[in-house]
Amino acid sequence: MGSSSSYTEDDFSTSAFDPSTFSVQELVKLAAPDFSIPQPFVRINQQPPSLSVTTPLPPTIDMSRLLLEDDHQNLELHKLHSTCQDWGIFQLVNHGVSSSLLEKLKHEVEEFYRLPLEEKLKYKIREGELEGYGRRMRADGKYDWVDTFNIITNPLHRRSPHLFPQLPPSLRFFPSLL
Repeated sequence: MGSSSSYTEDDFSTSAFDPSTFSVQELVKLAAPDFSIPQPFVRINQQPPSLSVTTPLPPTIDMSRLLLEDDHQNLELHKLHSTCQDWGIFQLVNHGVSSSLLEKLKHEVEEFYRLPLEEKLKYKIREGELEGYGRRMRADGKYDWVDTFNIITNPLHRRSPHLFPQLPPSLRFFPSLL
């Protein structure tokens, strides 16, 4: 598809449409009154999620309590177990990673998303894998309206041998996270 700035609506309406080779950011730029949403993104009779003030936040897990050897540890382990079963996501606090390192990582990820599409596609998710840039198909055969970038840093043996060494140096080396 060439440069991300050369997209046209035809790129998304052909039978050869490949959702792994474009950016949702670029698709949104095309939105116009007569624009048709590509079929892999259309969901019939599905309500968008509500982001009201009453939407509950994911639970918080305290890492420092998990490291204790007392009743607090047992309570936090139980909370972690039920959170993983019920939510599948949580916020981890008191983990010991400095806020300055987290801010630097956030900045580097934001810079990655600002790269031209052709650069980001060098890290495209390969079929059957979870790591890389792009999107995965949901169980219902549809794609989410989000560009994702997933990498595994630890344990070392789980890193993708084709992906991790090719990452921009700023995303490859965070010694305090490794």
